[in-house]
This record gives sequence, C-alpha cells and structure tokens, in this order.
Amino acid sequence: MSIANQVDSKIIVALDYANEEQALAFVNKVNPELCKLKVGKELFTAAGPRFIEGLVSKEFSVFLDLKFHDIPNTVMKACKAASELGVWMLNVHALGGQAMLEAAKEGIKDSQSKLIAVTILTSMGKDDLEQIGIQARSVQEQVVKLAMLTKNSGLDGVVCSAKEVKVLRNSLGNDFLLVTPGIRPVGSDLTDQKRVMTPAEAITAGSSYLVIGRPITQSDSPIETLEKIALDLDA
Repeated sequence: MSIANQVDSKIIVALDYANEEQALAFVNKVNPELCKLKVGKELFTAAGPRFIEGLVSKEFSVFLDLKFHDIPNTVMKACKAASELGVWMLNVHALGGQAMLEAAKEGIKDSQSKLIAVTILTSMGKDDLEQIGIQARSVQEQVVKLAMLTKNSGLDGVVCSAKEVKVLRNSLGNDFLLVTPGIRPVGSDLTDQKRVMTPAEAITAGSSYLVIGRPITQSDSPIETLEKIALDLDA
C-alpha cells in the first residue's frame, strides 16, 4: 500500500536521528498534513524496513533516501523492495547511467511510488567534481546534463540544489519534480552544505519540495521551527 497526503506539504523533514526512539520522539508530535518525512541511510540501517512501514501506517508520505547506485539488476530489485514498503518516493544516483535508471523505473512499475535521481550532492562544489575526474563542466552544467538523462530515462524528477532550480525548470518543464536539500531558514548554520537557499527563496525559484533536516530537528523547539517555516511558505 502506498500513502500520499491529501494536503501536499512542500516540507520534507529529514529524520537525522541515530535510532528509532529519537526519531519517533519527533514524529509523534507532528501530523502528516504538516510535513512529509525523509529517512536516510543512518536511520534506515538502525531501524530497518519495519520503521518505514510504521511511518506509512501513520499516513506519512515517506521519502526513502538511500540513493541506490549499483548494477541495473540489483538496483531494479532494490527499488521494487523499497516501493513495496509503501513509500511515497525513493531515489537512485543519476551517475549510474541510463540502463540503471531505466531498470530502477522498471522495479517500481507496479507501485505508486515516485522515483527521482540524485544529480550532484549539495555538499559538492567544482573542486570536488575535479577530484573525481569531472573537469569539463561546471557544477550547474553537470546537474543539467544528469537531470536531462533522468527525465529521458522516464523518472519523475531529481534531487538538486535550489541554485539550479530555475535553469532546470526552463529545461525540463513544470511537471518534473525538483526536490531540494540544502535548505536553510534565515540565520541557520550552513554546516556541510555549499549550495543553499532559504525555504521561501527555493519555492519562489521553482522547487517542488524542500528537504530540511538539522535546522528543524536540532533546533531548541523542533515543532515550533517546523510550524514557523510552514507559515512562512503559506504567507
């Protein structure tokens, strides 16, 4: 079974917690209309598939952020297994290439899950790309190329920095999902993100959904912070 919120909140809260107990302390204070939830590698490894099923049973839209990147057959089976948990959305790495992306899409064909691809991590800049041998293009050029590959492979959207949203919207149209991490409310610490925007800036630029983690989960009053961001976006 796949669950999607009737109220399409643009906020995806990254559950940046080390274990299920810590995550549920936050989850039990919010409702599915206020936000969606993202579960990444740390929490999924600690809490497992049953934790995801528990969130889905509470009617949360869950973004399973495991960034699958492997041979096509392995990725296809992983995506199928993830979609069967009832997640709203899952992702793969666009750097895996077209055959892998198409296999991932095949893996979710019997589900309602959205499938998106990571382009370039928001922690990476030009120097980082050069270190791994990508020297011919700027970060933005590489993001656009990978996003075009993702769309041509039949996926629903990409994870990208809000800094690339405008050019991607112009290239890929309004129906393609642009999911943007690196979102920092005014006054937040940038931590390890290099390409960032505020929530309002990102929505204005054309982001479909905003991934916000530590500025909410590590604030003194996480629920109040989340509610304030939601109100700011509705203003």
